[in-house]
Amino acid sequence: MIFPEECKYIGLANGRPLGNRVYFLSRWLIRQTVDGYEVLAVRLADGKDLMREIVGEEVLATPDETILYPDPVNFNDRALLVRLAKEGGHRCTIFQSPDESRIFVIDPEPADLLTVHVYDIIPPRPHLAAILEELEEVGLFGDLGIAFEYHIRDIRDTAAEVYPCRAGGFDLTLDTDRLAGTERVAGCLTARQFCAENYGSGVVIDEICPLTQVAEEPFIARCCRADREGVGVWNGKLGGVVHWGASPHTIDRILREALAAWREHEGRNRSG
Repeated sequence: MIFPEECKYIGLANGRPLGNRVYFLSRWLIRQTVDGYEVLAVRLADGKDLMREIVGEEVLATPDETILYPDPVNFNDRALLVRLAKEGGHRCTIFQSPDESRIFVIDPEPADLLTVHVYDIIPPRPHLAAILEELEEVGLFGDLGIAFEYHIRDIRDTAAEVYPCRAGGFDLTLDTDRLAGTERVAGCLTARQFCAENYGSGVVIDEICPLTQVAEEPFIARCCRADREGVGVWNGKLGGVVHWGASPHTIDRILREALAAWREHEGRNRSG
């Protein structure tokens, strides 16, 4: 897959007012021909001038292999562009931003993006998953070369009679109702401690903590235990943990720290 990191390295070569010279940052050119668009890789002469001579060029995609995507897109949402290019079925797709800059993807391959596994639960709103989707849409993760795979468990599928809080829309919850002490509760370590302190050992806990779902790496998961926040190994997998209501800034930071740790170790020599 060829997908330039930034559009500043791409020049538009519909006209050549300075002959064979192009802007010094240009590494690729998009050229419109009578048959459509073609994409070229160019090699420029050494020097300090803004405009430099092309000393070598190679056609990477011909007009019959190339399509211009019809709608403006956010270049920073790179996973989306790879997916759109793959779904379009052409070898090369040229995209245009709202400010009319252009970028392209040749031989799109979503598998080239690193998959980050996201573990969360519903109801209520899956806070971690929702924030990641919002941040990805604005392009915050464009530099990471990642795509997200979401593992969102619906805790209504448990056999529980009692749930953690009214925020999920449940009728019987730990935060509002007095229990008899013999119920089945959808909960986690916090719920287990709460019930043991207040109702004894008769309460049965159906485990719902997203961390218990972790089966792939690298991952990011949500947990109500503040002491677990950060990068670590859970179920033998390396990833990041954020608190229940973590801010977008915290989610971004821990995701990046987890990816840095995973890429450094590549899944080896870990303990936890």
